[in-house]
Amino acid sequence: MTVYITSGTLDFLKTIKAKYPAEKIMMMSSANGALLFHETAGKTVFNEPRKYEVFESIGEMSGEGFVVMKNIPVTPEGHPIFEHHLKNQSRKLEGTPGLIALRGLRPLASNTYIIMIVWTDEKSFEDWHVTNSFLEGDKNNPENDDLPNIFESAPYISSYTIED
Repeated sequence: MTVYITSGTLDFLKTIKAKYPAEKIMMMSSANGALLFHETAGKTVFNEPRKYEVFESIGEMSGEGFVVMKNIPVTPEGHPIFEHHLKNQSRKLEGTPGLIALRGLRPLASNTYIIMIVWTDEKSFEDWHVTNSFLEGDKNNPENDDLPNIFESAPYISSYTIED
């Protein structure tokens, strides 16, 4: 499965989404802008998307929720280590209250991976963020000093609300 992401103004992206009702496209917005997320086995309808391959998947994407995207620049040599770690850690999320879906996205034209987690609402994310499950996963995070340096730069997080 391939994921394509494009960004723009909310009004412009609404017109693109409306033009392709048969496609599996989610619109997301935040105070900083908006994006469209197109998950497909075929070609995208976007002109200039960022392209990713799904290498880890939990749950089904839905038309609502709170989305947290952790963007992680990984060195080419670190890709296998990072993917192995994420696959092991993501399974621990299954059954977490409020979790809708997770996608591990491998970049096809850069080195920035995205871990995308969809929650029922922001409170569900915040509740999980302070749990032992999160803290234990964070201890085993490949960004820690006991693992080889596989990161090109610091990760950053962006969050969105799925628009109908």
